[in-house]
Amino acid sequence: MAVGTETQTLLAEQGAANAQFLLGLHYANAPEPECDQSLATAYFRRAALLGHAAAQFNLGVRYAKGKGVARDPVRAILWYTRSAEQGNARAQNNLGECYANGRGLDRNDAQAIVWYRRAAEQGEPNAQVNLGGCYAHGRGLERNDAQAVLWFRRAAEQGNASAQYNLGICYDEGRGVGRNPAAAAIWYKLSAEQGNARAQFNLGICYATGEGVAHDPATAAQWYESAAKQGDASAQFNLGLCYALGTGRPHQQAAAIKWWQRAAEQGEVNAQYNLGLCHEQGRGLPPNRTQAILWYQRAAAQGDANALSKLRELSPRPVRTGLAKIR
Repeated sequence: MAVGTETQTLLAEQGAANAQFLLGLHYANAPEPECDQSLATAYFRRAALLGHAAAQFNLGVRYAKGKGVARDPVRAILWYTRSAEQGNARAQNNLGECYANGRGLDRNDAQAIVWYRRAAEQGEPNAQVNLGGCYAHGRGLERNDAQAVLWFRRAAEQGNASAQYNLGICYDEGRGVGRNPAAAAIWYKLSAEQGNARAQFNLGICYATGEGVAHDPATAAQWYESAAKQGDASAQFNLGLCYALGTGRPHQQAAAIKWWQRAAEQGEVNAQYNLGLCHEQGRGLPPNRTQAILWYQRAAAQGDANALSKLRELSPRPVRTGLAKIR
């Protein structure tokens, strides 16, 4: 145990709440073997009971996640509330999310707004994103795209990747601000560089179409791949197209099939249809009528007209699309 930790332990045993809080942080984040989540929770609880707002927030998080203590959403709410009422912005945001999602209490969009706003006005970026999202979608208040942009921008300028992505969308679609593809690409890139998969996909689209940036299929494929590796189904489908068409990537049908398979298994309808074609026509794999029908059926069940047409060609019996018969 480090000398500083020994001092904090002495202070904690004397009832110093901040020392108890700091020990909670230490044991929560220390490397093995010193890391002890149960002990961290115990110290956070001692400080929280003495009214330490940051400890109350951390204790709420631990109940919410079941870290060092049994998961208990109701107790999480209790500690978030105590911390939020003392002005802790992160607790206010988390409490807002609980109201918005009905975690540990009944869903209440109006209360979610109250707590998001309190945190957002203190500069809490996640709350600013959440409040912007409420304005953008009309959740708990009247839709107001200009207000959405205002709050997204405040969070985006603090480096929040979700806000940067959302602000990019606003510029891309001209929502609450004049349409500006170049500005959209800038915000997408800032978010994409932080690993936001949706921003990576959208930035790939920008490079593929030349919207807001110079047309660059290779760079488009790179961003699709970044998003695809994170499991983004749309990016997986587009990356498959790059390989299938030799656009930004060398023509490799096997690679196209690999990425379409991943996308199709997540329900991406275009990938499901393309997989059906590959199986039907033997593109990159042996022809397999059964597999072709399977993937066409999945796409048709989502309303894909081309898949339904293919099923009519291949199926000997009337096609089922998932719709109930009219009786």
